[in-house]
Amino acid sequence: MNHRAAQETGKVNSSINVTPMVDVMLVLLIIFMVVTPMIVHGRPVEMAQAVNPEAMPDVNREDSLIVALTHDGNVFLGNELVQPEALSQKVMDRLASRREEKIVYVRADARVKYRFLADVVDELRSAGVDQVGLLTEQGHRRRENMRPRT
Repeated sequence: MNHRAAQETGKVNSSINVTPMVDVMLVLLIIFMVVTPMIVHGRPVEMAQAVNPEAMPDVNREDSLIVALTHDGNVFLGNELVQPEALSQKVMDRLASRREEKIVYVRADARVKYRFLADVVDELRSAGVDQVGLLTEQGHRRRENMRPRT
């Protein structure tokens, strides 16, 4: 083996191979793209379905207030369990710094008793909320309700 061949084999490769790093980043990006739409603000409940719901894009904002009402009457402000009597004060505290429209979104379970929902809306109104948005899921029109035209 000559001297020149020995020099070339002992040479240190100083370039960085970024291909594995790019592969890992692309996999993480795909995971976040799949998981992000599944993230639910507030407590998850089985909401009522509506055929023609109105789009409420502001519900996904980071600072939006969401009240969740479970079928057994538990009330959650975000992820915090709140006594229904204390809801008004807690909402007032969170809305005190807001100057724009004061909107609170309600995610009520489809099986909740109307009395519980009416009490929660009443507490929100007494807290000074301008608008209450009742959240629903997109439903499908039932075929038995559709009559053929003659």
